[in-house]
Amino acid sequence: MNAVTGPDVTPDMIDVVAKMTGITITDDQKKMMIAGIQSQHEAVVTVREMHLPNAVAPSFHFDPVPGGMVLDTAKKPMKISAAPKVSYDASAGAESLAFLTVRELAELVKTRKVRSVELTKMYLARLRKYDPKLHFVITYTEERALKQAAAADAEIAAGKYRGPLHGIPWGGKDLLAVKGYPTTWGASGFEKQSFDEDAEVVKRLDAAGAVLIAKLTMGALAQGDVWFGERTRNPWNPTQGSSGSSAGSGSATAAGCVGFAIGTETLGSISSPSTRNGATGLRPTFGLVPRTGAMALSWTMDKIGPICRSVEDCAMVLSAIYGPDQKDLAVQAAAFNWDAAFDWKKLRIGYIKSAFDEPTLPADATEQQKARLSRAVYDAKYDAAALVAMRKLGVTLIPVEMPKFPFQSLVPVLEAEAAAAFDELTLTGRADLLTAQAPGDWPNQFRVARFYSAVDYIQAMRARTLAIKAMDDLFQTVDVIVTPSQGVQLTATNLTGQPAVIIPNGVRGDDAPAPPAGAPAGQLAGGPGTPVSLTFLGGLYMDAKVAAVAKAYQDATGFHKLHPKLA
Repeated sequence: MNAVTGPDVTPDMIDVVAKMTGITITDDQKKMMIAGIQSQHEAVVTVREMHLPNAVAPSFHFDPVPGGMVLDTAKKPMKISAAPKVSYDASAGAESLAFLTVRELAELVKTRKVRSVELTKMYLARLRKYDPKLHFVITYTEERALKQAAAADAEIAAGKYRGPLHGIPWGGKDLLAVKGYPTTWGASGFEKQSFDEDAEVVKRLDAAGAVLIAKLTMGALAQGDVWFGERTRNPWNPTQGSSGSSAGSGSATAAGCVGFAIGTETLGSISSPSTRNGATGLRPTFGLVPRTGAMALSWTMDKIGPICRSVEDCAMVLSAIYGPDQKDLAVQAAAFNWDAAFDWKKLRIGYIKSAFDEPTLPADATEQQKARLSRAVYDAKYDAAALVAMRKLGVTLIPVEMPKFPFQSLVPVLEAEAAAAFDELTLTGRADLLTAQAPGDWPNQFRVARFYSAVDYIQAMRARTLAIKAMDDLFQTVDVIVTPSQGVQLTATNLTGQPAVIIPNGVRGDDAPAPPAGAPAGQLAGGPGTPVSLTFLGGLYMDAKVAAVAKAYQDATGFHKLHPKLA
């Protein structure tokens, strides 16, 4: 095989590809094609030999905004809720503050009832105490954190208060570059990787005075909860994984081991760990937060957002990290204007009616299907109770349905982009180093993606234009939608860019059906004493309105105040 031109192309090779792609090619046409295919391959190899780093984005960017939509670009000062009544008994130790919200911690720090250094040392100690059981830390940033905390205390004492994140310890998913520390992407072979500049989100949180205490685990290359060290665990039931890929961000936040965390989502990586761990997550509209300095998985789907203990915490964090940076060209100049007192009752609120229907099975269902149904039926009562609670808040819920569109058929776009982002892993065989090697894991999916043609990718992106229009039509009828956290909405909104707020919606009782006996750890979920969640969706760049409705529900139900009892 020639290193540049590749193998000699034969008519038999063309027959195989033609059969796969469903086209008919005559013998004369095959002969005519051979020189062009070999020339095309030479061009492909030339680009491969450029060894493009992950940070190099394509020369195009995805824009989910349909024609005619006018974005609100007028930024207004953030309006947070009134100062909460919170006290600190120093004799009880700072650990008594572990599960407070950022809003509560901020009030204590601002009024100098607790120092940032105290909080930082407390959360570092909790991370070290529970990491052996939950496996949520890859790298501690202790030296950096203690310097930041001391500086925050000095500034606040001098009357230079930067805002509600000043002095608050946080953890970042380990795909965010932090100068002076490894950025491992959770993957074997990248354990010692480092970058010379902080990610833009890290810079913005530094500017807000927040204190980075650890780089938290993520499933390898942003998939699942298995990384090169272990499987990150669910603090409510450590026999289960925390889900992912923002595995450590969800687990550490729910376990009261950071004040807040940053995660990312491409296709569920904020939603799923928020659900599994009983945290509150805000997946922003695509193009609201710059991804500069963050690992790329899918340039047209990746989003960065907060995982916290309350909706308002998420809003305060998002307020600090959103907006253009002139480097991530997908970021819009749209405003995120958080107002805790916003009159959300004037919004039109819908619910996906069919998603709240009690699940049913066909008469010939297998025993495995019946077991899954029993768990789904049990969980459905939490969804139904949410509708009752919303109506008690005075909401007239409008029934809606998701567009009839084959959203799942567009997911190969993500897989193709991911395969391109990590092209050299496949070409060099280094993908074999990754811990997870099942059919659904990245190594195999990267190989499969090589057979997704450029023509098919473009066709899928054209179909995505229709999907965007269909979702925009839906959000012309309502402003906010409440829905169970799984289902077709998760795929659809990740493809078309809408924001989501995921909040805890209760904890399963002792009578909850247990996960199947003998199931692999990666398939364990649910069961007694584990959280359930609810999701609120909105139109593009309507993140603040979605958060306002979610906050109202959260304040009324109080499920976010529940937390795991850690041994």
